[in-house]
Amino acid sequence: MKITLNGADAQVDSPPLTPLLHVLREELGVLSAKAGCENGGCGACTVLIDGSPRRACLTAAIAADGSEVTTVEGLGTPEALSPVQKAFVHFCAAQCGFCTPGMVIAATAYLDKGGSGSREEITEALAGHVCRCTGYLKIVDAVAAAREGDFDMSVAAESPHTQVRA
Repeated sequence: MKITLNGADAQVDSPPLTPLLHVLREELGVLSAKAGCENGGCGACTVLIDGSPRRACLTAAIAADGSEVTTVEGLGTPEALSPVQKAFVHFCAAQCGFCTPGMVIAATAYLDKGGSGSREEITEALAGHVCRCTGYLKIVDAVAAAREGDFDMSVAAESPHTQVRA
């Protein structure tokens, strides 16, 4: 099987019914998709397959054959973050980081499909994603801001909330 992973061709040698999550993590070395509940309930393993969000733990590798698979690494780089990634940094929307890749992927898919950016719609779009560290307010704020481009990253760099203290 072959997939395009974050813009690069990748050969998959795992058996066809191997969960895509295991292929990504164990065969291809992509660790951003997390093995949370491994039954589709938490959203930590969410990836884009041909632009649609899918739970990698529930998706057989064969279902991605010939497809474009995008993980959070494929959205941007540390030097050039995607709008959603920038907003998550600016709004301190990530705490432990376990759910963050799946949330960022789901938010990206929602915005790419023309989501309105209303708090209710964002909450609905992220409903299948579990975060045990936050009350979701900063996450929803980040997604709404990413939709509007309503933040300045230079301010985030100066914020006491984004600086590491010794």
